[in-house]
Amino acid sequence: MDRVKLFLKNNFLTVIGAIIGGIGGYFYWLKVGCVSGTCPITSSPIMSSIWGMLVGGLFFSMFHFKSNKNETENKDNQDINEI
Repeated sequence: MDRVKLFLKNNFLTVIGAIIGGIGGYFYWLKVGCVSGTCPITSSPIMSSIWGMLVGGLFFSMFHFKSNKNETENKDNQDINEI
């Protein structure tokens, strides 16, 4: 359970992006989708949702910010060692 919480804490934006992308992919299939069935992605709501989840997760993962706390602590320790 702790691993799941840690994973969600570290990848919160990616998970949210995947959820939003999946919903967007489903609505894309619903409104635009391929009627003839020849389109491999948009002919199925499942495939359209999966692709939406992938694109949404990748897009939102670009906004993952790393904490500068460790860098600040390392700089402080180097300053103390120099004195």
